[in-house]
Amino acid sequence: MNNLLKKFIFLDIIKGLLITFKTIFTHPVTIRYPKEKKEPEEGFRGRHAFVRDPETGKERCVACTKCAEVCPSQCIYIDFSVNAETGARVLTKYEIDALRCIFCGYCEEVCPVNAIVLTEFYEYASYDRKTNYFNKEALLKNWDEFISHYKGDEYMNKFWYLPGINRMRLPVGKRQPKPVLLRKKQ
Repeated sequence: MNNLLKKFIFLDIIKGLLITFKTIFTHPVTIRYPKEKKEPEEGFRGRHAFVRDPETGKERCVACTKCAEVCPSQCIYIDFSVNAETGARVLTKYEIDALRCIFCGYCEEVCPVNAIVLTEFYEYASYDRKTNYFNKEALLKNWDEFISHYKGDEYMNKFWYLPGINRMRLPVGKRQPKPVLLRKKQ
């Protein structure tokens, strides 16, 4: 009898309409994306980029291959040669398949010279796969584009120095990371 009474007066429909009328006049929590753009939070991981060394104009990478080794999705491919005179590694190929990347940030955390970053740039959708396959030149171009829109005079990535880790266990370049100078201070 009770179920029949509920069906007869459409109690569930009335409850649903009450909820609708309560929320119809409240302010929406969504933004109108193409017209309004949300500023990413600190530590957001977006498009990959190679940090350009301000003195040399080249990438900072020393071809240690730690980023490729630690990458859980195995989306980083590195080739290098060894300089016969100095014995130092010379980066010949560096590629990232951004469509395979899970944006964990392990690559930027493990890099001993802070060469790779996941920038706060998130608008890079495309219609073909090639544009999301970054080589060395594309990664440097990504850095230049990111920095052209960056508001500060120097850039310091949140993941270059992780708090709570004993500094002496970190590589030398990570113990006291220095921000990248973007524009000359006046």
